[in-house]
Amino acid sequence: MSVTLAIDAMGGDHGVVVTVPAACDFLEKHADVKIALVGDPDLIKQVLDKSSTAHADRIHIIPASEVVLMDDPIEVALRRKKDSSMRVAIEQVKEGAADAVISSGNTGALMAISRYILKTLEGVDRPAIATAIPNELGGGTTMLDLGANADCEPMHLVQFAQMANVMVQVVDGKKNPSIGLLNIGEEVIKGNEVVKQTSELLRQTHLNFYGNVEGNDIFKGTTDIVVCDGFVGNVVLKASEGLAKMMSGMIREEFKRSLMTRLMAICAMVPLLRVRKRVDHRRYNGAVLLGLRGCVIKSHGSADRFAFGFALERAYEAAKNRMVERIAAAFVVETKE
Repeated sequence: MSVTLAIDAMGGDHGVVVTVPAACDFLEKHADVKIALVGDPDLIKQVLDKSSTAHADRIHIIPASEVVLMDDPIEVALRRKKDSSMRVAIEQVKEGAADAVISSGNTGALMAISRYILKTLEGVDRPAIATAIPNELGGGTTMLDLGANADCEPMHLVQFAQMANVMVQVVDGKKNPSIGLLNIGEEVIKGNEVVKQTSELLRQTHLNFYGNVEGNDIFKGTTDIVVCDGFVGNVVLKASEGLAKMMSGMIREEFKRSLMTRLMAICAMVPLLRVRKRVDHRRYNGAVLLGLRGCVIKSHGSADRFAFGFALERAYEAAKNRMVERIAAAFVVETKE
């Protein structure tokens, strides 16, 4: 079965200079993929002409006259820019012309437009944003929600866990992923009422519920999935990114401090590069908007060619393994039971 990916070619900080070459790279690796590049045809063709690809026959350009800017209010993106590359790309999934859509654009706009056009799955009250965060085991801990829902009820968090359970099985190939509930302590008596009630509900499901986990468990890899509301999740994500950037900068400064430290840096280059590769956030690029009637992947706005390729890979795996259909089926089973 071939997979068609619709790419918002204009989205993000870099637009076509990243999305188009990354798409060409991806076609080199996957013979069963077709790509629809959505945006300004002239700009897309200019970059395509400069990119070396022997698979131009599997690239289709879809015109879109507008672009959703990173600072555009949701109202502008949703109501006024009806021919934006983001919206037209999402419509490809709605019409069945594409199996998944990938955009580096405005997160709020992407969620709002996706929810408006695709709608939510039956049984899902609220969509959630999920992505993987590097852990010390060498893999990634899937975390959600990362900002779509600031205030959640216990049932919303249970639904997040159910959706993430299917996603990790489909995208990461883990048959029975463990699920942790983010809290201020592991003890059952700790946490606010929402967390306590959520814990009780999760214990009643067929999910592989580990119990409460703390912030450091995300990086330990204690569980495959960590569930929380969007307010907490977004704070954790931004704090993690900020800490990683700060530590990287401090290490770089220390090694540049003198001739001796520069020589030490050369000696330590191999292990430093290995560590850098293990924690490289670009390898985990591609957040999934779960709960929609279509596969939507959010790439980081500042993603480079390398990072955008991983977002494409995530979209490919989700579409190829019919993630949306399997989430929908899981909710049907849960409702019957």
